[in-house]
Amino acid sequence: MSVVFESSLPGLERLHQGKVRDVYGLDPERLLIVATDRLSAFDVVLPDPIPGKGEILTQISNFWFERTGHIIENHLLPEAPETVLPDGVEPGDYRLRSIVTRRLRPLPVEAVVRGYIIGSGWKDYRRTGGVCGIPLPDGLELADRLPEPIFTPATKAAAGEHDENIDFATVEQLIGRELADRVRATALALYGEAAEYARGRGIIIADTKFEFGLDDDKKLYLIDEALTPDSSRFWPAETYAPGTSPPSYDKQFVRDYLETLDWDKTAPGPALPAEVIERTRAKYAEAYERLTGNPIGG
Repeated sequence: MSVVFESSLPGLERLHQGKVRDVYGLDPERLLIVATDRLSAFDVVLPDPIPGKGEILTQISNFWFERTGHIIENHLLPEAPETVLPDGVEPGDYRLRSIVTRRLRPLPVEAVVRGYIIGSGWKDYRRTGGVCGIPLPDGLELADRLPEPIFTPATKAAAGEHDENIDFATVEQLIGRELADRVRATALALYGEAAEYARGRGIIIADTKFEFGLDDDKKLYLIDEALTPDSSRFWPAETYAPGTSPPSYDKQFVRDYLETLDWDKTAPGPALPAEVIERTRAKYAEAYERLTGNPIGG
């Protein structure tokens, strides 16, 4: 696997650099999106990459994009990433971590779907008896499965800030009632299909976040990433038990290590030991292999 902490594509305009992804403009209709091996924790990008992480995330997203195409069209275009790279750039560094996409207008809403009560949803439930204004049954335990999946949207925070849960009425105000209804129905359909498939592969998708965009004709597309360990909580089904916070297929080892340090959770982040890096990489790889049935690189 290649290691890319920060992409370098001379001659292409970098439009945005996120915590993980670098976005380049190819022309007025197309983007090139590169998933790097950067890792953030507590909203701080750490100095050490997780080798191959960007490749794994991209391949997981592509797997789901193909599998859910009957629900909603996504932003992928058929061009191979290596065909649009500038001269002199090593194609092997970018082939598996990059995608060519439509250039769309992102909606200002995180489309979060929860099938289990955990994280900020658990805090909301303990405080209000519901999540994002949706009432839930009394007596739920941490990590309990909900009676049915719920749509619990959030704002899209600026860099360095946290997303905030909002109710559906706020979504309607932001994007209009008809589009809000479409986004909710589509997000729930995507989650339902993915959760059923993943459960058969031994993974519980506790919750996930989708992003959507519009073209000039106001056609809705699924964009960004889809159903990865970075945008979802994946739990191993064989060890799941309500009342506890289940282990997950993401940067759990990094968070656990950082909590042992005398670090104030502001930049710059601390260096990571080799063991933490390798165990984190292995978790991402395991998620890919369980979901797709294929070995990394296979």
